[in-house]
Amino acid sequence: MLKLFRYLKPYSWLLVATVALLFLQSLSDLYLPTLMSDIVDKGIVQKDTGYIWSTGGWMLLIAFGGTICSVIAMYLSSRIAIGYGRDLRGKVFHHVGKFTLREFDSVGTASLITRTTNDVQQMQQVLIMMLRMMISAPIMGIGGLIMAYNRDHVLTWILAISLPVMGLTIWFIASKGMPYFKIMQKRIDKLNLVLREFLVGIRVVRAFNRDEHETERFTSANWELTDTGIRVNKLMAFFMPAMMLIMQFTVIAVTWFAAKRIDIGEMLVGDMMAFVQYVFQIMFSFLMASFMFVMIPRAQASAVRINEVLAMEPEFDDPASPKTAKGQKGYVEFTDVSFRYPGAEQAVLSGISFKAEPGEVTAIIGGTGSGKSTLIQLIPRFYDVENGRVLVDGVDVREMTQETLRQKIGFVPQKAVLFTGTAADNIRFGKEDATDEEIRNAAATAQALDFIQEMEQGFDSPISQGGSNLSGGQKQRLSIARALVRKPEIYIFDDSFSALDYKTDARLRAALRNETGEATVLIVAQRVSTVVDADRIIVLEDGRIAGMGTHKELLTTCGVYREIVASQLSEEEIA
Repeated sequence: MLKLFRYLKPYSWLLVATVALLFLQSLSDLYLPTLMSDIVDKGIVQKDTGYIWSTGGWMLLIAFGGTICSVIAMYLSSRIAIGYGRDLRGKVFHHVGKFTLREFDSVGTASLITRTTNDVQQMQQVLIMMLRMMISAPIMGIGGLIMAYNRDHVLTWILAISLPVMGLTIWFIASKGMPYFKIMQKRIDKLNLVLREFLVGIRVVRAFNRDEHETERFTSANWELTDTGIRVNKLMAFFMPAMMLIMQFTVIAVTWFAAKRIDIGEMLVGDMMAFVQYVFQIMFSFLMASFMFVMIPRAQASAVRINEVLAMEPEFDDPASPKTAKGQKGYVEFTDVSFRYPGAEQAVLSGISFKAEPGEVTAIIGGTGSGKSTLIQLIPRFYDVENGRVLVDGVDVREMTQETLRQKIGFVPQKAVLFTGTAADNIRFGKEDATDEEIRNAAATAQALDFIQEMEQGFDSPISQGGSNLSGGQKQRLSIARALVRKPEIYIFDDSFSALDYKTDARLRAALRNETGEATVLIVAQRVSTVVDADRIIVLEDGRIAGMGTHKELLTTCGVYREIVASQLSEEEIA
């Protein structure tokens, strides 16, 4: 947890001011019982009304000053904690943004969300408590002990017994609570995962009448979290009564023995009252510290999870000395490439070698699981190859900065991903400074202009999260427009026409030929009709190239391709 507190450096002067104010407030609280003792012993006992009024005035003034210091200190501590939480969330978010897909796969989206929100919130809350309690508690505790000893050193033996008992009780409860706090954060992860899957997959859940099954999953995860919370709260329920019991017994003991000392003339009534007040201050300082010991275990569990993310280095990073392009723009080459996913026994791709040149359309086709999508994800370096090289413009992608590489690419994923905003915003996501005319042309080429104009506000029409207010084909066309407005050197379409009807598919491919010009185009497709006019068709089977050539060439040389064609086209269409 201490590692995360290094992000408090920008708030150094606020921390100093907070400590100083809390110190002054604690001094005022420590001085008030002494003044009260003097009022009793010197004012009330001696019937000196003037002394009572003057000392009482000082008490009010000191109490008011302490209150002002306390209010300002609370305000500053809140500013520090909230700013710290904001900075820590930003740090985690920006660090996660550098992760490769491998790190995302290993941690999980739901867990990353919990760590960025709930875990950071835990750190923020414990920081507020630390600033408000952990600074004043030691001052009050140590100062109270000194003042109590000065009032009557004989009675301090009572504190020598009660304080260790209180400390052992706090340690016992904290040690029992720590495991539960760790479990609770994991169960929050699980609950987020189940809820996220349900909300994202609501259409599938309802289509298969699995509402009851998902409800059972959520109920199970919810009860697991609830059960852990109940166990923790049962433990915490024992905490406060135990503290109060120890405190009251201490006060009873002090009063009992103080009364005896007053009776024999070894102690004044005012001193006894002051001593009791100092006992309360000492015990409350321990109580404040105990609250910290209760909260710190949960914050510690959260800190460990946040540190795990911040300590996780991306599998690959930009090279120290990146190379610039030395070949033809848009040129893509695979040289004996092999790749396997983490933990997989078999390689997904093996011995892949081909060239895709500017002005050409290279299509990739094959059965499900043949490695088509994996292959094209190596070009923008979503993953690194295990063996071989992927070259873009004659340079190994591992020797280029990721920003430089991806500026050359217009990528349309297999699953259309849209963001909240307008239709124009989603297209402009591909090029931030795109003009209205560029957005319109991209939409027209992607065959999206008609349905956008039919929407109530045209390009300013709102798009819901994930594009839930659009059909699958409309989402795909907006995704394609987003890539087209970028005007990149390399276009990658990962099965991006699957939701389009044959007529729209044909119109879109015809428009693309005019739009892409001299760019390199790579298309992953399931339909033969989508790839039939490609300059080069790569047929994949079990992660290897089973054939390469034009449509006509592959009909005579590649049995796998003939099977795919025969399964989709009639004999007349093949002829």
